[in-house]
Amino acid sequence: MKTLLLGDICPTERNAELFAAKDVKALFGDTVSLFADKDFSIVNLECALTDHDGAIKKIGPPLKAPKETAKTLKMLGVTVCGLSNNHVFDFGVKGARDTQKVLTEAGLGYTGFGEDYEDSRKNYTFEKKGEKIAVVAVCEHEYSYALEDRMGSRPFDEYDTMEDIRAAKETHDRVIVTYHGGKELCRYPSPRLIKLCRAMVRNGADIVLCQHSHCIGAYESYKGGHILYGQGNFHFVKDYNIPMWHNCLAVVYDTVEHTVEFIPVKSNSRGIELARGEEKETILSEFAERNRSLADGSWRKGWHDFCVENYEVYVTKTIGRAGIPGCEERHNDRFGHYLDCEAHTDVWRELFPTYNATNEK
Repeated sequence: MKTLLLGDICPTERNAELFAAKDVKALFGDTVSLFADKDFSIVNLECALTDHDGAIKKIGPPLKAPKETAKTLKMLGVTVCGLSNNHVFDFGVKGARDTQKVLTEAGLGYTGFGEDYEDSRKNYTFEKKGEKIAVVAVCEHEYSYALEDRMGSRPFDEYDTMEDIRAAKETHDRVIVTYHGGKELCRYPSPRLIKLCRAMVRNGADIVLCQHSHCIGAYESYKGGHILYGQGNFHFVKDYNIPMWHNCLAVVYDTVEHTVEFIPVKSNSRGIELARGEEKETILSEFAERNRSLADGSWRKGWHDFCVENYEVYVTKTIGRAGIPGCEERHNDRFGHYLDCEAHTDVWRELFPTYNATNEK
């Protein structure tokens, strides 16, 4: 099968009315051609599809979009929406129920979400041309994840997720893993992220796509598996002066040949389009340079430098304000949030190595 694997999608104030009007041409431009010959396609739906106004308490903006977005994605050619992320539960149970309902009514599948933790562990299976593929969609621990007694996204678990991947491989020809995690706006993976993605390949994943970082990261082939540490936003048009935010890689994965192709996509004023010419070459050449950094070990400097650059956010604004006399509830909540989420604790560990890491060798 030819599959199209895409990153985060979220309508914004710039184009919500176009999603409501189902204006596929204005929103997706020439990227529509990517769907033409594909047997299966998946996007990560980074918001709730609801008109409900009851946002949950959280650090970060609550995201929602018009319900008609589901029909727009169906018209585009999307097969299934991944719901394992940190925003799909932004408007609570009502918002999540609305999202499930409109996706189903539009004829779209969804995965990575359940009535409770155990229910969320269900994979998505797609069969065609005598092949059977499984999608295992998991996310880091950031607000939306399912609990033992509450609905939510399918969280990554270092024990259960590996077991789920092994079980999927026993009954499917290919296993696709989407991992919603990694540090936002960092082009390099943390040591933990590399270790867990490689472990997923050893347990049976054929391809692992890390999303959530909102930027293109780096790729490696590991023990016959494909790992992309950062896919970038597929469609998340914001007025940000952050160049990396506006580019992504569409991934074409041939399940028979077990090959991948990376196609650069960029944002425009209200939608997206294929990157071409010099801009395309720049995206791919910088991507190739980061790929080499995984092979020669220089990615560690890229990761370390990023953490150092964010020292004030983690220390002055978070650790330094929580749990002290006169601190506000939001300070303690931010501390708890950073402690809960794997990507944030990755930064903490880099900034504060223990004596064990620096003692004589």
